[in-house]
Amino acid sequence: MKLSLIKICLLTALIASIACVNKDKKPIENVIEMKHVTAADILGNPDYLAISYGGYRQKTRDSQPTILQLKEDMKILSAMGVKVLRTYNVQLQQAPNLLRAISELKIEDPNFEMYVMLGAWIDCKNAWTDLEPNHEIESEDNSNEIGRAVALASKYPDIVKVIAVGNEAMVRWATSYFVRPNVILKWVKYLQGLKASGKLPKELWITSSDDFSSWGGGDPSYHTSDLEALIREVDYISMHTYPMHNSHYNPAFWLAPKDEDQLSDHEKVESAMIRAIDFAKNQYQEVTKYMKSLGIDKPIHIGETGWATVSNGHYGPSGSKAADEYKSGRYYQLMREWTNKENISCFYFEAFDEQWKDAKNTMGSENHFGLINLQGEAKYALWDLVDKGIFDGLTRDGHAIKKTYNGNKEELLNDVLVPPTEYGLVTQH
Repeated sequence: MKLSLIKICLLTALIASIACVNKDKKPIENVIEMKHVTAADILGNPDYLAISYGGYRQKTRDSQPTILQLKEDMKILSAMGVKVLRTYNVQLQQAPNLLRAISELKIEDPNFEMYVMLGAWIDCKNAWTDLEPNHEIESEDNSNEIGRAVALASKYPDIVKVIAVGNEAMVRWATSYFVRPNVILKWVKYLQGLKASGKLPKELWITSSDDFSSWGGGDPSYHTSDLEALIREVDYISMHTYPMHNSHYNPAFWLAPKDEDQLSDHEKVESAMIRAIDFAKNQYQEVTKYMKSLGIDKPIHIGETGWATVSNGHYGPSGSKAADEYKSGRYYQLMREWTNKENISCFYFEAFDEQWKDAKNTMGSENHFGLINLQGEAKYALWDLVDKGIFDGLTRDGHAIKKTYNGNKEELLNDVLVPPTEYGLVTQH
């Protein structure tokens, strides 16, 4: 009896102490309550902006970003209104560390939201080796990659909302590693099976992220029974569109028509960017058209699109004259306007410049797709956000987020390249 009385007193004291600590705060049950959202809630929702993310700072991925650097990046992206990230593989440590960093940020701030479209890299046999790639047989490591993705999606179900099987893994111009659609289909069906058996969350969405042509929006030779089966199996289509790349490889839309001769240089540039957006819209519509021709109606989102700010190759001054910071900013603005209006998620490529992609060529376009450069400077696409003060108090690797060109738009415009005319361009093929 005396022992029971002591227990009651101790319990009363504990409740009183908790009440005291929690005074003037939310009820205890609300403090630990977590917001539950699904892929269906966030994809196509303009309140959940999406972006492609790589946090690599150095010229090699052997140097992995730290947890603190990943958290720094997440705070910057969150301030921009980004709440959904796309990653590309789970072979390296960045993706697991990113999920850990987001998880810690959510503990530190219960209102912090960031979700992930987790990429599982898929290769053919002999990819990235001295041997001839065998596109008819898949890499032995694909099963391990899928296994790693499953483990992370199971560990972080509150963060991982999508698994993407492969990145541009079916498009034939990916000559180093592409596979046939039956390989992607195999792994998508496997993941859907894990969902059906309760081994993965039923609300987790499964897709593959690939070029618009791989989804049937271009060359009819991609229209196969395996692709049709894949479209039926995925939860949504994640398609890529790159007008900037096509300014070299398929430039008809990009060249300034002769009837624009009387326009100012600025007007010619603006007209070209409108044509670029229309080009991307057309590729989206072609994928939609093919999907619906199969009697299928599923969401289609843009898994990747972007515009480089620098190029000393195909897209620079001696090429299609597409790459500069002003055009990149306009493409970003126009793309966000269109996709937000149409409730299309756009995983814009990419958040930050990365220099490992073309490590031997500093001015190579692949190193310059980011909205923020390696000095922590916001490119023209984000100048308005700097003006609004959304980056105040935030840093990246010790750099406060400020504007490129010191915010001098006149200097920015001095570097703008005017698109070539349709009767004056000599292209390389």
